[in-house]
Amino acid sequence: MRTSIASVCLSGGLVEKLHACAEAGFDGVEIMDADLVAAYESPEEIRALCHRLGLTIDLFQPFRDFEGVDDQTFTDNMRRARAKFEVMQRLGADMMLLCSNVATATVPDFDVAATQIGALADLAAEYGIDIAYEALAWGRYVSDYRDAWDIVQRADRANLGVCLDSFHILSRGHDPAAIEEIDPDKLFFLQLADAPNMDMDVLSWSRHHRLFPGEGDFDLIDFLSHVILAGYRGPLSLEVFNDTFRQTDVTRTAAHALRSLRWLYDRTAAQNDWADLQLDAPQPPRAVDFVEVSGEDLSAVERTLSQLGFSFGGRHRTKAVRLWEAGDARVILNEQVRTPGSRLVGLGFEVGDAAAAARRAQAIGAPQVFRRTYAGDYELPAVASPDGTEVYWNSQSAADSWLDEFEGRVPLADATAEPGLRGVIDHLNVAYPWQEFDEAVLFNTSVLALDSAPPSEVPGPRGLVRSQVMRTRDGAVRLAMNLAPPTAPELPRHVAIRVDDAVAAARRARARGLAFLPMPSNYYDDLDARFGLEPELLAELRELDLLYDRDAQGSFIHFYTPTIGDIFFEIVERRGDYDGYGAASAPVRLAAQRGTPLR
Repeated sequence: MRTSIASVCLSGGLVEKLHACAEAGFDGVEIMDADLVAAYESPEEIRALCHRLGLTIDLFQPFRDFEGVDDQTFTDNMRRARAKFEVMQRLGADMMLLCSNVATATVPDFDVAATQIGALADLAAEYGIDIAYEALAWGRYVSDYRDAWDIVQRADRANLGVCLDSFHILSRGHDPAAIEEIDPDKLFFLQLADAPNMDMDVLSWSRHHRLFPGEGDFDLIDFLSHVILAGYRGPLSLEVFNDTFRQTDVTRTAAHALRSLRWLYDRTAAQNDWADLQLDAPQPPRAVDFVEVSGEDLSAVERTLSQLGFSFGGRHRTKAVRLWEAGDARVILNEQVRTPGSRLVGLGFEVGDAAAAARRAQAIGAPQVFRRTYAGDYELPAVASPDGTEVYWNSQSAADSWLDEFEGRVPLADATAEPGLRGVIDHLNVAYPWQEFDEAVLFNTSVLALDSAPPSEVPGPRGLVRSQVMRTRDGAVRLAMNLAPPTAPELPRHVAIRVDDAVAAARRARARGLAFLPMPSNYYDDLDARFGLEPELLAELRELDLLYDRDAQGSFIHFYTPTIGDIFFEIVERRGDYDGYGAASAPVRLAAQRGTPLR
């Protein structure tokens, strides 16, 4: 697989973009005409830089509004083309992207379009340049790739072929199966982009909301399958117009982009059973092994866990690390850092093959994490997610692997003592700044093998919070992702522990002195209006600051601890087959975490 990327995908100037593409590991680039025009470096200098960086210039683009025009406009278009061909010769680019006419076309005749494009190809041939003709989704007369192929056949020039763009094809709902009917020698170039399903004009959709593969709703695996089966032999190139990516760090975005191509190529190979092209198989997690919280002083977190009913699981024999347990819910507290506050920094997952999970992650582009170990320590392979959170994999249970490294565990309470909290980690809630959200979606899909649920929006005191749950199909692992408005502070992360009886857990925690996140009285009035709850249940919820939700499948009772640094905990109980997260109560929780009562 050769990889390429259009310079329009990245922020910064052309030289910065080229360095970032090379550092990420791309083989080639598409150079946008606008990027070259704005550069102080000459075409010869850009050509030399690409050579030094090991990048091929795979495409020069775009050339617009050429075909289907009157004679005078056609003459002027040929003048424009000659000038750009001379620039391309200096640049060392031998393929130009020709977009279907959206503005100046006045002749809806494919024979006229073919004649004019044929003349353009003849002129290009004098410079040793190929023309890749692309049907834009909003083209005036040519908006379907099959029509572009028709015109290419009518023109019948050796240096004229088609460019296939996944956005232009899939956004219009065109069937990509007919790609396999195109002569493979005429498949000159391929551009890939994902996108969310949106109800808006296709031009605005294209210019602002494209995404890298794996982050949107397009079936790019099926699309790429048709392209490869058709015999395409060129690079897989990304052309993603996105307001976020044009503002984020250029080096990080380029690395993010390449990961998306590696994921797409691997999933396409897997779907078609091309075994020699596949990475290690995805390893969907079967359980959360542990979560890790770091900070220079975690005594407040420790006190909260104790009040919730967690048991002390011991100190690590070689590190300044402590373990707290509540059944199969395990929280590691790491005070080896020198940063104030507390933050969720590590996630451990139990999988079928930990080594394969790590190999796959690194092949896609996730950096390996160095973890200091000593003789006798259990090896947990790990990588860093894009935001730095460390992800660990374990092929065995904690009891059969690393648990014995913690010494001084408090024995489980006997039958006469007050019972401790017993549960499992139900879900993890992680927040991201606006510029990292899509990258996190791709990581969770490609590396953690989680499926993405449709996003939702939750009203918060500082604007709408975008929420998206990613999970295994059986719900054993659930990762809820939150995105606050750009001007709002980043939301804290939290760990939700599922128990059999949240009411009993709340009473015991309250008796140990834990003050829950307080809920306003109006919230319980609204619960009564929505659900018509039994007076005894409503009074119990109100007394204990418990939250409640219900649907046709079951009900949900939960409560929150106060936030400590950048983390808080939630205790949840699922009754029946309830599968949600209490979304209707989320605005109240967000307001409670921010606000203070009127004095």
